[in-house]
Amino acid sequence: MKIFNNNTNKETGKLPMRGKVRKGYRTYCALVMALTLAVGMAAPAYAAGDPLSVINNLSDFIFGLIRAVGMILLGFGIVQVGLSLKSHDPSQRANGFLTLAGG
Repeated sequence: MKIFNNNTNKETGKLPMRGKVRKGYRTYCALVMALTLAVGMAAPAYAAGDPLSVINNLSDFIFGLIRAVGMILLGFGIVQVGLSLKSHDPSQRANGFLTLAGG
């Protein structure tokens, strides 16, 4: 008793597309691509009134980023020193204190 049809000789082919349909499909694809590019590339550029404020904002951002990385290193150094005190490993303790100082 065969439940499933195990025909492995399946052939696939292109669906027929007539001339007007093909032309319309090409036009539709071109329109979608043009609209996608137009929307994707249209980004408004807002100019600041004071160039010094732009530099100050950039400086604040960079210093905030450096501060965040320092806090992560500080936390990692504390964890590393704590683990070295638990395992009595002097080399790990030294690395932990160096990381703590670097943070």
